[in-house]
Amino acid sequence: MTAPSTSAAPATAVVPLGIGDAEFLIDQARSAAEAAGVPVAVSVLDAGGHLLAFRRDDRAVLIAGETSTRKAYTALQLNAPTADLVDAVQPGNPFHTLPTALDRPLLFIAGGVPVRRDGRLVGSLGVGGGAPQQDHSFAHAAVQALDA
Repeated sequence: MTAPSTSAAPATAVVPLGIGDAEFLIDQARSAAEAAGVPVAVSVLDAGGHLLAFRRDDRAVLIAGETSTRKAYTALQLNAPTADLVDAVQPGNPFHTLPTALDRPLLFIAGGVPVRRDGRLVGSLGVGGGAPQQDHSFAHAAVQALDA
């Protein structure tokens, strides 16, 4: 008796997010923020949630460094832009208890976006220092530029 054939198409390897990608993302996000006159901090995480690159403008508020990293972490863990998650943590919604239920650095404020390659999650980017929608637009612009 022979085993049934389990031949399937081999999985395509996805190139992980590297330091060159991270520096490009930071430069793109900072350029967008600079054009708007907003001093920011930018954090890039790899797929494992490890900080790959970070930069804070001299004039950015100090907490922007922490918020950018937490936004990136939240976007990575939930594989969604933090802007899309803000309503989900409001009272009566599905993730209402999530911010306090876990001992993790989650932050449900716009400005964190996942980074994908070939539809697979390879990291995330977080921007802090501006208004939430500004931070989101800077992060989104950087990821769009990486995809181009």
